[in-house]
Amino acid sequence: MTSIVIETENLTKIFGSKLIAVNNLSLKVEEGEILGFLGQNGAGKTTTIRLLLGLIKPTAGDVSVFGERMNSNSSNLRKRIGYLPTNPRFPPKMTPIQYLDFVGKLFYQSKDERMGKLSKLIRAVGLLPSASREIKGFSTGMITRLGLAAALMNDPDLLILDEPTSGLDPAGRKSTLELIQELGKEKTVFISSHILSEIDRICTHISVVDEGKSIFLGSMKDMKKRTQSNTLRLELEGNLNLVFENLRNKSGVTTIVKRGEIGLDMSYDSSLSMLEAVRIAIDATAKCGSELISISSSTSSVEDAFLDILKEEESRGFLRAV
Repeated sequence: MTSIVIETENLTKIFGSKLIAVNNLSLKVEEGEILGFLGQNGAGKTTTIRLLLGLIKPTAGDVSVFGERMNSNSSNLRKRIGYLPTNPRFPPKMTPIQYLDFVGKLFYQSKDERMGKLSKLIRAVGLLPSASREIKGFSTGMITRLGLAAALMNDPDLLILDEPTSGLDPAGRKSTLELIQELGKEKTVFISSHILSEIDRICTHISVVDEGKSIFLGSMKDMKKRTQSNTLRLELEGNLNLVFENLRNKSGVTTIVKRGEIGLDMSYDSSLSMLEAVRIAIDATAKCGSELISISSSTSSVEDAFLDILKEEESRGFLRAV
């Protein structure tokens, strides 16, 4: 039976009786999920993370982690969590070895345990050549990788990562995402980001927040289904017009659109499954003596679905206002 790792109910945080940073947020993260916490800058993502960690007190609602209520005294729960804040800062005079050793001491690990863990982690995050250098000369990417190593020193059951690729170059972003994806095979991961492509690449589930309020929670598959179109994109070599005419007369095919000299977009209605539509396309191409070079499904991206959800929320907000 899958257990619930994070659960919030009507979670609300108001600062100074003016700013509603988190607005009646209900969230559920199950064991083994990599949940992308997606929202624009200022949507309340970092405040939500601070509430999940018990670093600040909610104005209303509850936070439960590992089935227990989280608060400022929940050190037993925080011991099971690895946390990477946005743009982490470390003692500039320390080296990665010294800092990770210090983190291990905070968790009462023996010297042998600390040395074994930090050696593996320094290698895993690609800091081995800089393990004895002072942190003050590190790049943003190196700082992020050290922060991720520190978040793993206690071998956590849950990883909470706040904008983990902020400030990284493309190579650093790629290696960091690959490491997070690998960690997700063994741990539950909660990753906050406003970068849609990153969420699409590594997450199994997604929560979309806007102005502190949850406007979507579900699997990545369900997210994409919101704007999925029943269209196949074909590229072929041969008589494009002949294939066009053949497909136009097929039952269930709604529209055919030419794309340049080798491409066709074939849309089909709900009476056909994608597999049936693919078979029709392949058969028609073969019958016309043409060669199918490629075929792909024109499904939505996370960006399309995200924008669609935001538009719906804006519309509902307008209707509530009038």
